[in-house]
Amino acid sequence: MNRDSEKNINSFADAGLPSVAVVILNWNGLRFLEKFLPSVLNTTYGNVQVIVGDNASTDDSVQFVRKNYPDVQIICNEKNEGFARGYNLVLEKVKAEYFVLLNSDVEVSAGWLEPIISLMEKDTTIAACQPKILQYAHNTTFEYAGASGGWIDFAGYPFARGRLFEVCETDKGQYDDARPCFWASGAAMVVRSEIYKKLGGLDEYFFAHQEEIDFCWRLQNAGYQVYVQPASVVYHVGGGTLPKSNSRKTYLNYRNNLIMLAKNLPGINKLYIIPLRIMLDVVSAWRELLGGKPNHYVAIAKAHVHFTSWCFSGKKINGYKKIAPSKLAGRYKGLIIWDHFIKKRNRFSEIVQS
Repeated sequence: MNRDSEKNINSFADAGLPSVAVVILNWNGLRFLEKFLPSVLNTTYGNVQVIVGDNASTDDSVQFVRKNYPDVQIICNEKNEGFARGYNLVLEKVKAEYFVLLNSDVEVSAGWLEPIISLMEKDTTIAACQPKILQYAHNTTFEYAGASGGWIDFAGYPFARGRLFEVCETDKGQYDDARPCFWASGAAMVVRSEIYKKLGGLDEYFFAHQEEIDFCWRLQNAGYQVYVQPASVVYHVGGGTLPKSNSRKTYLNYRNNLIMLAKNLPGINKLYIIPLRIMLDVVSAWRELLGGKPNHYVAIAKAHVHFTSWCFSGKKINGYKKIAPSKLAGRYKGLIIWDHFIKKRNRFSEIVQS
């Protein structure tokens, strides 16, 4: 363990409150730490520690934190382990009742933690919860990665209250009720540490992208709830590591989505949902090619090849029970690609009735 990890990473200010560790996983995010770490350190919750987990950054991130915020603990991974394994390795060294997985490109308000912890303390079946996530650059607009709670459709396409594909709604308070959802955003997710460890944390094979959706699906299969608490608000830049135009991101999203379906769907549902999803992916791939993006066409094809390899890799996927998707919170029984692209519906409220 490096010298930063040897610091007392388990000291808390107020033992009368549940202990919370806000863990920021960083990789070459100096500009974000400079801009947003001060807001995290202004958190008013009385029993919180802030930790930076570093994925072998090659910029001056670690040196910046050491020099300017010596009270912030730093846990360094030996190499860039990606989002999933990176967090798992860091969180092995942290003791708290609640973990907060917080992106480095997120600005928080001083009292952002209290509404979430209060909600989770009142209902012990809530294992994970996210705040309302708005865009940093347009702070009255929902942000892509989570908005006001993540959902998923019949074929496994993720969307959110306030965001359908690339269309992000203006926040007018229309989704301000705390309620169950399918997945909580990895950009700002509060999770009970005991349950995180019990379920094995994030799936490290995913590396990055949709690992939080897989984790939340496993939570629901295990009998827990996932919630959004819009009384808490954060502001997310988004695309800080891999922009949406990056073909590597396309590859990970398509590959990981198929693996997630294979892992979490009951056997009978896999027989028709996965073939449907593959067919829709092929349509999407040709759309990318005809749209002048051959690199994304190749990325989707590569994702399918590697998904097939994964299926024959011997990875254990039947070690826990699977609940029928129709019984899970935050699942839409239709297809959002039909609703959005054919029926031209752009708002969550036009698809899912409260």
